[in-house]
Amino acid sequence: MKAMLSTAPGGPETLEMTDLPDPEVEKGRILVRVHAAGLNFPDTLIIRDLYQFKPPRPFAPGGEIAGEVLAVGDGVKGFAPGDRVLALTGHGGFASHVNVEPAKAVKIPDTMPYEDAACFVFTYGTSHHALKDRAQIQPGETLLILGAAGGVGAAAIELGKAAGARVIAAVSSEEKAAFCREIGADETLVYPREMDRDAQKALSSQFKALAGGDGVDVVYDAVGGDYAEPALRALAWKGRFLVVGFPAGIPKIPLNLTLLKGSQIVGVFWGAAVAREPKGHAENMADLFRLYSEGKIRPRISARFPLDQAAQALTLMEERKAMGKVVLTVD
Repeated sequence: MKAMLSTAPGGPETLEMTDLPDPEVEKGRILVRVHAAGLNFPDTLIIRDLYQFKPPRPFAPGGEIAGEVLAVGDGVKGFAPGDRVLALTGHGGFASHVNVEPAKAVKIPDTMPYEDAACFVFTYGTSHHALKDRAQIQPGETLLILGAAGGVGAAAIELGKAAGARVIAAVSSEEKAAFCREIGADETLVYPREMDRDAQKALSSQFKALAGGDGVDVVYDAVGGDYAEPALRALAWKGRFLVVGFPAGIPKIPLNLTLLKGSQIVGVFWGAAVAREPKGHAENMADLFRLYSEGKIRPRISARFPLDQAAQALTLMEERKAMGKVVLTVD
């Protein structure tokens, strides 16, 4: 088998393409021949030892894959060789083979390409859990998405529209704004790359103007940093602020704002929700496959790389140049 391994903490350039013996199926697991691996922002953190989980080295990053079941370990039920699956691996996905816990694998329709499947569950799972379970978004509400052109942001645009919300997409370039309008955003706004207090106040006023009325009902913040407070200030009465990620840094929020607006700051830790609430996760996955079959959601893959170019793919994501999803194809 082939794998892109992290042998020491560092950036994408530290990954090493490695030949290893083909693995045997492990007891209680399924062995999957990987056809595609989706990239997600945690992949850029885990190789630097900056993620919540730190696997022992050497390890392959890659928490989301799709492929074919080659073998089924002792004690596993519900899967058979030849099944087409997607899976959440945590790590290990940047490889041609991986052993997967059955509870973290899902069979996929024959009509679903492996690339779509590898770019499906992490972003749509996160955003569906955020909007449905945590924000309880309602038809007619206004949704502001920070970092709207990224993987989870693009998924939130589609899911917000499917839920009947009016969507404002906030991004860092005109190119990304055009991408967001193409996938359904009602309004777009390009925020500055550098923020001071005056820029923050101006940005909050822009958010409010686009929202109209009392302001924004739900903020989906996948950026953090100095962009969080202007979005929080734009919330309407009883608005919900979803904490999804902070590639721009962990913000410091003045809590008096939540009192004045009767608002909520709500954490979105989808991975923990999957583990703690398997029934709810299964229901959400059924929702997502239905929306996919109805054509209401579809992974927006903007870049494809072969496995041996995983470093270039991760660099694209780390520099926040990617729009939608980036995928590795595994021959």
